[in-house]
Amino acid sequence: MLRKIRLLTATVMFTAVTLLFLDFTGIAHKWLAWTAQVQFLPALLAVNVAVVIGLIVITWLLGRVYCSVICPMGVMQDIIAWLGRRRKKKRKKPYGFSQEKRKLRLWSLAAFVVLYACGLNAIASIVAPYSAYGRIAANLFAPLYRWMNNGLAALAERMDSYAFYETDVWIKSLPTLFIAALTFIVIAVLAWRGGRTYCNTICPVGTILGFLSRHSLFRISIDESKCNSCGKCGRKCKASCIDSKNHAIDYSRCVACMDCIDNCKHGAIRFKYAKSTPKNESGNGSDGNGRRAFITTTATVAATAAIRAESKKVDGGLAVVEDKVAPKRATHIVPPGAFSAHHFARHCTSCQLCVSACPNGVLMPSGDLERLMQPEMSYERGYCRTECTRCADVCPTDAIRPITVEEKSSTRIGHAVWVKKNCIPLTDGVECGNCARHCPSGAIQMVPMDANDEESLKIPVVNTERCIGCGACEHLCPARPFSAIYVEGHERHSNY
Repeated sequence: MLRKIRLLTATVMFTAVTLLFLDFTGIAHKWLAWTAQVQFLPALLAVNVAVVIGLIVITWLLGRVYCSVICPMGVMQDIIAWLGRRRKKKRKKPYGFSQEKRKLRLWSLAAFVVLYACGLNAIASIVAPYSAYGRIAANLFAPLYRWMNNGLAALAERMDSYAFYETDVWIKSLPTLFIAALTFIVIAVLAWRGGRTYCNTICPVGTILGFLSRHSLFRISIDESKCNSCGKCGRKCKASCIDSKNHAIDYSRCVACMDCIDNCKHGAIRFKYAKSTPKNESGNGSDGNGRRAFITTTATVAATAAIRAESKKVDGGLAVVEDKVAPKRATHIVPPGAFSAHHFARHCTSCQLCVSACPNGVLMPSGDLERLMQPEMSYERGYCRTECTRCADVCPTDAIRPITVEEKSSTRIGHAVWVKKNCIPLTDGVECGNCARHCPSGAIQMVPMDANDEESLKIPVVNTERCIGCGACEHLCPARPFSAIYVEGHERHSNY
C-alpha cells in the first residue's frame, strides 16, 4: 500500500514538473508553478524558509522521500531503472549491496558548495538535480512534444479543425543542448545499470538529505526473526543500500521507495517508527558526526544563498526576408524582476524554466562561458511585451522576482541605441519610423535628418530616460541583417 501511494504521488509530481517545461500555452504555469518552487535547491536559493523547513521535517520524519517523490530527476531515474529491470528480468541479481562511497559524496558536495560560493553557478548547476532535469526536459523532451503537437495540428487542419495550432521548434542554444544531452546519457546509463548511482554518489541534494535521513523517525526495518536471508530485498534495491546478509540498511542512501516491502514475501521488512539508530545500520560515522555534517552543510549552502541573496525565417510575401543577426552587446540583458545582472547570476540555476515559459521567444540560454546556460534576452524572434510576466511567475529561485504589469512597464532593463549606418532612411532614402510607431513607452521620436529642412527624411532619436529596453524597436526594425537600433543592457535596473 505504501509503495502504491508513493508511486501515485511521484507520478503526479513528475508529470506536473515536466508539463512546466513542455507547455507552451501558459495553462500549466498558472496552476503548477508551485511544483518547481518546492524543489530543495531552488527553495534554498530563494530563501523560501517555509519550503526548506518543510522538506527538512519530512526527511527527518520519513527519510529521503523527497528523492523518490518530489525530485523529477529521481523519478526519471526510477523510470529508466524500471525499464532496465524489464530488460534484465532473466538475471538473478539486477542490483546488489555496495558500500557507501562516503568520500566521493562529501567531496562532490564540497565542490558544489565552493562553486556556488564563488559565483560559478553555471558549472555547479550541471549536477544540481532539478536544474539538470529542467535542461533535459526543455531541450530534449519539449521539442519532441512540440513536433507531436505540430503533427496533430496538421492532421486537424486537414479535417477543418483548429483544436491544435503549430508552434516553432528551434534550437535555442547548442552548448545547452549538448550539455543536456550528455547529462541525460550519463544519468540514463547509470540508472539503467545501477539504479540510484547518481543520487547516492554525486547529487548534492541527496547527500545533504542523506545526513538527516540517517536519523529519521520512520524508516525501513528488517525483522531478523522473520527473515530467511533469501536476499531478494537486496537484489531489488535500486539504491544498493540493503545488506541482506547482515540485515543492515544504509539509511543515508535509502530513498524510501518501499520496493523492498512489496518484494518480501515473509513480512520481514516494514516501514515503522524507530526509537533510535539500530545497531545493524550499514554506513560509516556516528550519529553525532552525521548531525554535525548535516547542520554544517545546510548552513553553508543557506548562507551562500542568503549572502548572494537557429534564427527564424520571416516570409515577406514575395520573398524570404534575411535572418536577423544578434548585435554584440557590451552588457547582456536580464529580465525585469531580476533587479540586476549580479542578482540574477547569483541566484539562477540554469533550469531553463523561464526559457520554456517565455511566449515571445525572447529568453535564450547564454553561450558565454561565465554565464553558460543562464538565460539572457535577445530580440531576433520577438520582444518583451509589457503585459507579460510569465518568467517572473515561474522562476523558483527568485532570480527573477515576482513583478506586476505596472512595475514592469516602468522598469528600465536597458536602453535603445541607434546605429546610423544601418538606418533605412539613410541607406535607402525612404521613410520608415517603424521603431517609433511600435515603442510602447514613447521613448523614440522621429526628427528631420536636416534640422533646417522640415521636409527632409526623418531619423529616430531615443530618450534613454523613457526607454525600458523591451526590444520592440530592435525586433521590428526592417534593416537586415543588423537592426538599425538595438538594446544595450543595464547592469542594474531602475524605475522612472
